[in-house]
Amino acid sequence: VQLQASGGGLVQAGGSLRLSCAASESILSINVMGWFRQAPGRERELVATITSGGSKNYADSVKGRFTMSRDSAKNTVYLEMNSLKPEDTAVYYCDAGVSDRTWLGFWGQGTQVTVSS
Repeated sequence: VQLQASGGGLVQAGGSLRLSCAASESILSINVMGWFRQAPGRERELVATITSGGSKNYADSVKGRFTMSRDSAKNTVYLEMNSLKPEDTAVYYCDAGVSDRTWLGFWGQGTQVTVSS
């Protein structure tokens, strides 16, 4: 499966963005989808996950500000990001996983999010 993230951009602190991750085929059989981010000089980190059953988990750094959702009919997952902070600046990627510890590595190009102070 190919995944393509989009929706990034430049936003001021406190602003919002909605990221999309479109899959090239059905995501119904995928156990878990995740959003990751990687800032310059830092390791890629898991930001949010959603299972095929709809259960969601978030990194502590984004809880209460980010919301992940999925539209299986459109083979797309989303990441709604509110109250953005400069430390949210990173390239955001999506991936499919067998579990929240085993990821398949379908990263794609990612989408850049830049939050200015």
